[in-house]
Amino acid sequence: MSKRLKKLAALPLAAGRAAARAAILPVAAPLSLMNTAIDIPEDVSHLVTYNPADEVRPEEAGMSPEGVAAIWEAVEGLYRSGMHPAVSFCLRRNGKVVLNRAIGFAKGAGPGDPPGDLKTPATPETPICLFSASKAVSAMCIHLLVEWGEIRLSDPVDYYMPEFSAHGKQNTTIFQVLSHYSGFPAVPESADTSLLFDFDECARLLCESKPLLRSGSHAAYHAITGGFVLGSIVKKVTGKDIREFLAEYIQRPLGFHYFNYGLPPGEIKDAATNYFTGLPVPYPVSVYIRRVLAASWEEVVKVSNDPRFMTAIIPSGNMYATADEACRFFQMLLNYGELNGVRIFSPLTVRRATIEARPQEFDRMLFLPMRYSAGFMLGNDPVGMFGPFTRECFGHWGFINSFCWADRRRNIAGALLTTGKPLLGTHLLPHARFLAAVSKNCPALPGGGETRTRANRLLGKALKM
Repeated sequence: MSKRLKKLAALPLAAGRAAARAAILPVAAPLSLMNTAIDIPEDVSHLVTYNPADEVRPEEAGMSPEGVAAIWEAVEGLYRSGMHPAVSFCLRRNGKVVLNRAIGFAKGAGPGDPPGDLKTPATPETPICLFSASKAVSAMCIHLLVEWGEIRLSDPVDYYMPEFSAHGKQNTTIFQVLSHYSGFPAVPESADTSLLFDFDECARLLCESKPLLRSGSHAAYHAITGGFVLGSIVKKVTGKDIREFLAEYIQRPLGFHYFNYGLPPGEIKDAATNYFTGLPVPYPVSVYIRRVLAASWEEVVKVSNDPRFMTAIIPSGNMYATADEACRFFQMLLNYGELNGVRIFSPLTVRRATIEARPQEFDRMLFLPMRYSAGFMLGNDPVGMFGPFTRECFGHWGFINSFCWADRRRNIAGALLTTGKPLLGTHLLPHARFLAAVSKNCPALPGGGETRTRANRLLGKALKM
């Protein structure tokens, strides 16, 4: 132990804390100067927008008023971190909306915005980019084709895209692409962000590229690449681009206004602006991010506000939706394919899409232990991507800071959408507290709840047919 630490340890408790703060201050002060954040008022109640008629009484959803209040308090805690100019959150329990609220400003109040800019309040109707959470929806488009018998998950990709077989990729299957085991997680070195705006050119370059890993060998998160391959398969099989396919078979049947890749040009003005916040991305992480995303972290955030990004088809990362729409989609999956009398998928399709692909494995791109299904990130016990004791969760994170998910153990579906995009910052602990608050205040239901019981009945009927 250093002399300085010994001296701190020998002090009385109160004095030790004061001395510790003094010791840390020289380091903390420079960090605070580098931290990009927004100013948060003491009272944030006037920044919250919601319609009380949209939310049921907690008891109707099997929750306590204190539990719901604690979850929302945790959302406000995340906002108070100063990392997110806007946060929109929707939570359903037993199929009923207990929270559907937004806090902050969709435009005009982020880092770098001039003080005189018009500030647009965020509301539950504000469309926000889902980023990588888009992958879960793109995956379900593929699973719908499987349900129809048009394709099989075990099919090699080059059966539908012969050009994909270049450089030894001929044994890569659709299942491996969906579950991040196909071996081409990084974009070609010649690529830049403008490539994202040209779907066909991006797909062509991926077909010509060399894989980093042997297909099926290791988990390696496909941040951008897999979506273009999956979208190309949809187009080859149906003749429709994946935006048209999603609109016809999922978006419109479920009555969603947004919930598609990009936005119509006339609705770009309605979308929330994304902001880079937090600490600068350190080396060598910055080098790795540029390799995976073809740009720096800050550049990707900037590009996400470009009208070309906001109108393109990027199956792995540019869906726009409200938190309520994203939550409803996952409620539909929690219901094993049906929502409000409209059936989109068979129960078997949902089971196939959300079952574990392989046991938890250290991901070669994220450098984290991950569980994947064929299209979703999966939770875990005792702690997983969606908080503590979430092994029966399936969902997806978006740019690390947003995520959409469903939890069969608790019979909940949720969507937390944020406009701040920090990698490192003061949001990390509040984010963990939020996840813990949801797990704690939505207790597990016996046998997995009503949803699983109903699904088992549906599956039983299907097997007898």
